[in-house]
Amino acid sequence: MNENNSIHKQVILYFSFAVCMIILNYIIQKSNQIYFSTIICQNFGHFELIQMFYCSKEPYNMPELIGSIVAVGVNYIFKFILDKFIVFKKKAIEFKETSREFLKYFGFAIITTLENIGIQFLLTNFFGTPLEISMVVALTIGYLTKFLLDRKYVFIKE
Repeated sequence: MNENNSIHKQVILYFSFAVCMIILNYIIQKSNQIYFSTIICQNFGHFELIQMFYCSKEPYNMPELIGSIVAVGVNYIFKFILDKFIVFKKKAIEFKETSREFLKYFGFAIITTLENIGIQFLLTNFFGTPLEISMVVALTIGYLTKFLLDRKYVFIKE
């Protein structure tokens, strides 16, 4: 019974932190869109590299893309720390072990992100599911898969 309570508590913490990370992701992207991209492009947009890789909106909206990449990167790092030390209660901070955990964590994050995108695409395009519902379903399945992978392969019980 104690093992069941532990899993239940881990799931609640994991998904609570996931919700926080979604909110943080939104805040970072909105901050970039409203403040940072304007400041950077106005003050440094005359540099060709910054113009091309950050300020350009053709053929892609680079400020949005860069904001999304930064938000995801920040979220992966924060979520890794929260999951390692709070959800899965790992105490080891040795560089080698933590690096190995982070690489596995990041690899599974890529896999579950692809799963998430695929589920959302299928639900929206083949089943006519409204975007909001398909996002919630895809994120829920993705985070559940990620939790199971992290629990079994990344943050292995000591």
